Amino acid sequence: KYAKPDNGGILIGGLPSRPIEKAMAGEGLLAQIVIDKYVDHLPLYRQMQRFERNGVKLSYTTLTDWVSGTCQLITPLFEALKKEVLQSNYLHADETPIRVMIKEKQGETHRGYYWVYQNSVDKIVFFDYQEGRGRDGPMEILENFRGYLQTDGYSVYNVFDKKDAITLLHCMAHARRMFNEALENDEVRAGYVMKEIQKLYSIERDCREQGLSFDKIKTVRQEKSIPLLTALHEWMKQQYVQVAPKSTIGKALAYSIERWERLSRYTENGMLHIDNNPVENSIRPVALGRKNYLFAGSHEAAKRSGMLYSLLGTCKMHGIEPYTWLKDVLQRIATHPINKVQELLPHRFHQ
Repeated sequence: KYAKPDNGGILIGGLPSRPIEKAMAGEGLLAQIVIDKYVDHLPLYRQMQRFERNGVKLSYTTLTDWVSGTCQLITPLFEALKKEVLQSNYLHADETPIRVMIKEKQGETHRGYYWVYQNSVDKIVFFDYQEGRGRDGPMEILENFRGYLQTDGYSVYNVFDKKDAITLLHCMAHARRMFNEALENDEVRAGYVMKEIQKLYSIERDCREQGLSFDKIKTVRQEKSIPLLTALHEWMKQQYVQVAPKSTIGKALAYSIERWERLSRYTENGMLHIDNNPVENSIRPVALGRKNYLFAGSHEAAKRSGMLYSLLGTCKMHGIEPYTWLKDVLQRIATHPINKVQELLPHRFHQ
């Protein structure tokens, strides 16, 4: 405030603008709270304790309102990211559980799921929260998808193999895990399969280290991987009739034999991966978060968390410092043209 000379009145300066109306938190504070929780896995109640140690007392409701308000601001950005992911011609898909509080039943939780879709070529990822693990969620999300869809062996995804526009392929890492589990049951057979699969992975590693183009990767796979895959498939069929079907080795063989065409399909195109590990890497922050903040407060809160996991996960895939990106976005998004909001996405950010 400034008092004019000779009782000429008072001039009052305008309040500084804030990202969230009527909230005292600025862009930096909002970004820090979000990053602390969703990148460094520090629950809000622990952040409250840290603030209080520094003489700042904030209620839990205030912090949750700030996170919610931040999500409202970046919702258009999330929708733009979702659109780009689903326009890809190659997606990894996987799902992971999240406990969600049931407001009607105090102390009880619901088991919801994040369905995660990742484009590993452009390095963008999208988390879609659904209340269940049925196929309705992915059927709706992938209704207009066209291209390759890579999944584990979960039967819900099999419906996509019947769609003309989608080519379904599976994950060699999942098949390998079953043989790893079968080592105690049949070390000779399981060990042989694991050695042969390791040869396939060695081919993939050599291609990456040489920085080969997709076309050259396809050529290498046709020359080296397909003969290994063909021979291993024949060997598996011969061995399966010699083992007990319900044994660990029998189940491992049956799993791979049934899915062998989809497990081998990665050789058709050099951009495809031998496994679904890229999307599993994107899911790890959720697993770490579960150990720290245990559950989401509601279905809406779970959806908001999925929004943040999507955008911050894309930051990680591009090596973008998440706090710097989010603070910059919160400073700009209110005045940024809505039809150009995709310019603020992490993979287009320049530090």
